[in-house]
Order: sequence, then C-alpha cells, then structure tokens
Amino acid sequence: MNAPVLVDDVGAVRTITWNDPDRLNGLTGDMVATATDAVERAPGTTRVIVLTGAGRAFSTGARLDGPISGTEPMDLANALTRAIVSAPVPVVAAVNGPAAGLGCSVALAADITIARESAYFLLPFTNIGLMPDGGATAVVAASIGRARASAMALLGERLSASGAAESGLIHRAVPDDDFAAEVEQLVDRLAQGAGAAYRATKTAITAATLGHLDDTLDRERDLQVQLFDTADFAEGTSAFMGKRRPVFEGR
Repeated sequence: MNAPVLVDDVGAVRTITWNDPDRLNGLTGDMVATATDAVERAPGTTRVIVLTGAGRAFSTGARLDGPISGTEPMDLANALTRAIVSAPVPVVAAVNGPAAGLGCSVALAADITIARESAYFLLPFTNIGLMPDGGATAVVAASIGRARASAMALLGERLSASGAAESGLIHRAVPDDDFAAEVEQLVDRLAQGAGAAYRATKTAITAATLGHLDDTLDRERDLQVQLFDTADFAEGTSAFMGKRRPVFEGR
C-alpha cells in the first residue's frame, strides 16, 4: 500500500505530496499530521518546501466519510497552517488540480502558490454548514480584500486558477502542459537564492499581513467546533454524501 503522504528530499528541495489520488487527496487527520511533521522537521539543508498532490487534484479537503467532532480536527489543521507560515524557508504550493476546503486553505497559506489553469480554488464550507478554517478567513482577506474574500467564503463558489491569479489570490496560473516545467524553474530559482534574505523577507511580510493569524486560527477553531454540533452541519454532510442539495434550517 502506498503511503498517503510522500516526502522526498532532492538537493535543497523537500517535496511533500498528498498521495491518495483515488479519493482526490481527501485529507485524514494522519495525513495532515504527517505533512505538518514533514514541514517542521525539514533538514537544515532544505531551502525550499513544495506542497503538491498526486493525480488530478491538489486536495479536496478533509474527508467527510467519518465522524467529525471536538477540537482535534481543528488543532491538526491549524498546526499545519502554522508550520507553513512559520517555516524558515519559502513554501511553494504547486496546485496541480482542485484545491478545496482545507486543501484550499493550505495552498493559500504557502508563500507562493502556482496552479495549473485547469485547477480551481473552492471554500465550500458554508455549503455543508461550516465556516472556512485552516486560516482561510485571514489569508484570503489579506490577499484579495474583505469584499472578495467574503463572497468566496459565503457563496462557496469555485474560483478558477486564472481568476485566482487575476485577483491576486495566487502568484500565477500556467497552461497545464507547462506546469511541471514552470514549477521546476520557480523552485530552482528559490533554491539558489539568498536564503537569509528570503527568511527575513518572509518574516517581515508575515508580520505585516498575518500578524493576527494565531488569533484567527484560535477563533476559527472555537467557532467551527460549535458548528460541528449544529443541525445544519448534520444536514450538510448527509446531503454531501447523498449527492443531493441540502435543506438548511439555520441552526
């Protein structure tokens, strides 16, 4: 059986790959914890960390085929976001396909996000009676402003990779056939760059734009845990699994 998360070190680059393509890289707690550990324990020789997905999706977010309750799912998600943002080296999200839910949050927490044109970004949380988490309420608003962040989060509609690039949500969308070469070129450039300057720059930009991230993650955790116990979340997950439209009661 293949490992659900692959961690490869080649030269100064550590690549972390979600590796459950049959489930579109839906995330379990163990997968999130493994990725967090891989970011936090990157060798001292690492100069760039790359996050990507196997198959045709980056990640469609947390899996909904099991019970979700309590603080553990949120604590695991928050730990990964914190690890990405606080990593002492640039983190690149190479979005090879759909990035939804927590997968979207993780992709946007990276320092540089590059995507295939066929990919899309989606915060579908309200569609199942939840709210965005993984730091998305801070990261998205910091990137594209309150109005567009609110629309993306409240309406739960897909945003194409090209639209994400045009709005400033991600660095670049590239033609599918050019994606691998573009990612390689970008990562090589970062791996050969001035690591100390990158570290200082990342620290300064994070402080200026996401200085409130810890408070955001704590707020998302507390509010999301409350939503786990609502009738709307029960209906949302039932409808999702049954492939039907949910009928929310607003409670």
